[in-house]
Amino acid sequence: MLNVLYAGSTSACFELQNENPYYAPEAFTIYLNDEKQRACDANVFSLFSLTPDTDYVLRVEGAALHETLRFRTAKESCAIDVRDFGATGDGVTDDTDAIQTAIGCLPAYGRLYFPAGCYLSRPLMLKSHITLELAEGATLLGCPDRTRYNVIPGTVRDLNGGADVHFGGFEGNAMPLYQSLLTAQYAEDIAIVGRGKVDGNGQNTDFWTAFRTFAPARARLMFFNRCKNVVVHGVHACNSPSWQIHPYYSEQVALYDLLISAPKNSPNTDAIDPESCDGVDIIGCRFTVGDDCIAIKSGKIELGSTLNRPADHHTIRNCLMEFGHGAVVLGSEIGAGVRNLSVTQCYFRGTDRGLRIKSRRGRGKNCIIDNVSFDNIRMDGVLTPIAINLWYNCCDPDRESEYVWSREKLPVDERTPHMGRFHFKNLDCTGAEVAACYIDGLPEAPIDAVTLENIRVSFAADAKPGVPIMENFAKKRCRLGLYLDNVRRIRVDNVQLDGVDGEKLIANHYDSIETTNFED
Repeated sequence: MLNVLYAGSTSACFELQNENPYYAPEAFTIYLNDEKQRACDANVFSLFSLTPDTDYVLRVEGAALHETLRFRTAKESCAIDVRDFGATGDGVTDDTDAIQTAIGCLPAYGRLYFPAGCYLSRPLMLKSHITLELAEGATLLGCPDRTRYNVIPGTVRDLNGGADVHFGGFEGNAMPLYQSLLTAQYAEDIAIVGRGKVDGNGQNTDFWTAFRTFAPARARLMFFNRCKNVVVHGVHACNSPSWQIHPYYSEQVALYDLLISAPKNSPNTDAIDPESCDGVDIIGCRFTVGDDCIAIKSGKIELGSTLNRPADHHTIRNCLMEFGHGAVVLGSEIGAGVRNLSVTQCYFRGTDRGLRIKSRRGRGKNCIIDNVSFDNIRMDGVLTPIAINLWYNCCDPDRESEYVWSREKLPVDERTPHMGRFHFKNLDCTGAEVAACYIDGLPEAPIDAVTLENIRVSFAADAKPGVPIMENFAKKRCRLGLYLDNVRRIRVDNVQLDGVDGEKLIANHYDSIETTNFED
């Protein structure tokens, strides 16, 4: 079956329904109105340069694949060329004023078109009901001079009554930040589409080389604060000053068929970090970055307790993670919790960790993670496929304090997080090195339940020792099997481990454990 994920005015995204992670069962050819477009081998693919408000017939053909679908592109009020407002696209001239003026003039449901060229720009502010289209060969390039980036306050005091109005944050706290290359505040119905590139140019700025020396948080590439109905489709997002795409307290965010990249050694260049959002779809995207590929967040304890906005209803499907510290990560800033998360049909290749959950004492009583499912995932060369860490020791002033690292059973209070049910199933992992599964809960608040079902992990012959989770006094491991501590209920069903050094299952401090089709 073939489904439409998105149909805008000039671009559309489609998904083949099957069980294969990321790649289609066979290569196929795409036809549009019986005209051959291109060959493809991925489950998610896109078409561009379409005509608005037009009916199309899509057909895909392979040896055993024959699917036809009719779809219609969306209407738009108008389309304007950014060059008509004075943008040069020569990569040298500062095109900020021309682009910002064009955005300001664009009527509702209009499209701002960037033809091939390099558009050097300072940060831009978007508005509701518009589409930005970057054509193939078009690059929106961030200004390399940090001093020319405006600083947005984290909160300001409302003159009518004194309540805080929120505008920015980073790593779980409301705080001032440099304006992102593309920013939207309290807006709706925004689309950024095309085959072009949004390049933060971080490698040529001190956002990367001296980020510890200035107070405001670094800019993102795209920042959407309290927005609704946002689509980013097709573009190549790269080299952000910090996180690449950061939806923040937003609703209905769709990220389709994106390439997101940054060098392995670039600082904190997470690809997609949805924070305290409701309804995020990340489908058909490819990642290779200098930090986590996807990190789902909901603030530290202050925002988790005052705003209490959990990350809810997130779907991650048919994505390819080629490098990153973690492929799909929860935390560590999850003070309002994460619930109703589905991760399916993904392929992780060469990430440090695969499915990674990280929290710690001090995230707060609203840090509740529950109803989380990971299913049908392939991993190659992932050092530790599964990691749940309640001892995370980064991103906080007290990260090395006894409160964080003490293995004593401390009192449960308003600072104590809670981990619920986790289901890992249908995972095929080859070339692991450090540990197959490393789960370490808190003694005073054990994880409710972990199910490991239909999982195969084989270790690399030349595996090297490494740290499975980031914690104080971490010990290096190599070819460690299943390690679970402080989990109330453990179920291991049809799990195969090849190449483990020592015991295949090490479990401590649990209430019940059930194993089926597993040889320890």
